[in-house]
Amino acid sequence: MTTPHKLEGIDREKALAALEEHGWSPAEGRDAIVKTFVFDDFNAAFGWMTRVAMVAEHMNHHPEWFNVYKTVKVTLATHDVGGLSNLDVAMASKMDRLAG
Repeated sequence: MTTPHKLEGIDREKALAALEEHGWSPAEGRDAIVKTFVFDDFNAAFGWMTRVAMVAEHMNHHPEWFNVYKTVKVTLATHDVGGLSNLDVAMASKMDRLAG
């Protein structure tokens, strides 16, 4: 398991720029990132959430998410460091890959 460290300065800027290319954006009012994933139907959304849950357990880093039918709204932040961390960047990347 990777130890989380808060992203600051140039590392944070680079990470946010790369994430924004894939639809992630800074969360309003907190040090986190957000993205809305839209799938073909509920089965596809729930299947993706199940695959992400297995990755999250392995990483011991769990997303905040909200699912309605085929839409999943995700917020990533690391409570242990009080904001955006390397683990959030890794999780966002894995989520994007699993979403196809």
